[in-house]
Amino acid sequence: MSTLTHPTIVDGWFREISHMWPGQAMTLKVDKILHHEKSKYQDVLIFDSTHYGRVLVLDNVIQCTERDEFSYQEMITHLAMFAHPEPKRVLVIGGGDGGVLREIVKHDCVEEATLVDIDEAVIRLSKEYLPGMSVGFEDKRCKVIVGDGFEYLKQHTDEYDVIITDSSDPDGPAESLFQASYFELLNASLKAGGIITTQGENPWLHMDWILPLRKACQSIFPVAEYAWTSIPTYPSGAMGFMVCGKDAGRDLKKPARTWTKEEEDKVFKYYSKEVHEAAFVLPKFAEVALR
Repeated sequence: MSTLTHPTIVDGWFREISHMWPGQAMTLKVDKILHHEKSKYQDVLIFDSTHYGRVLVLDNVIQCTERDEFSYQEMITHLAMFAHPEPKRVLVIGGGDGGVLREIVKHDCVEEATLVDIDEAVIRLSKEYLPGMSVGFEDKRCKVIVGDGFEYLKQHTDEYDVIITDSSDPDGPAESLFQASYFELLNASLKAGGIITTQGENPWLHMDWILPLRKACQSIFPVAEYAWTSIPTYPSGAMGFMVCGKDAGRDLKKPARTWTKEEEDKVFKYYSKEVHEAAFVLPKFAEVALR
């Protein structure tokens, strides 16, 4: 057994306990702790689990596991990428594990993909411990910048076709990425017809966050939709996304481009044209709340 220890791991089980999902907790059986450090911005833990593969944890919250990360990475990426007719320049804010980059470069139309993450430790450790996701960094079209995404956007206007915000929860370094001022910067950084996706929390747990988030997006973008996906190791097994566009006439709920079934089978584990459209169909409680 590893000699490393971490306060979230007791009797061989990692416990994700947070005020953001009161009264419940996610637990994973730990095989071996691989790495732990305090970066400039957050606590970073990486361990091998017995059934979900390698796990990245930031500030005691699961960010990804090898077993189910594809559902989140594919959906936050391709809901925007396929809603755009020809995304050539793409920006990722956050996403230091490289998974979103991995998905972006599956599109041959992409000429440049830039990732801006504030924490170099996440990028460095993902390259070392998460090769299945960090493979995205290896594509020659990708550029990586360690820095503040909020500040980066201020310096780059009218540049990007798609911007994807792959952030942690609004409880720490990512808090500013859920405010109206951030979405105003996103809007300004998009070219005409540009589209964004951003992590949109869980409708079972966070409707009090989602409602003002959606209201802010609707005040800035002519089209602002909410979608969601299934992912076992995120709180309550689901994650939502805000999908917004500058073109009032574009239906983001339907792909502007489609691939053949054979192409989808080859490169995706979760996303498809049908899943794209279904992601915007919400359970009644969420549909009513978000009207």
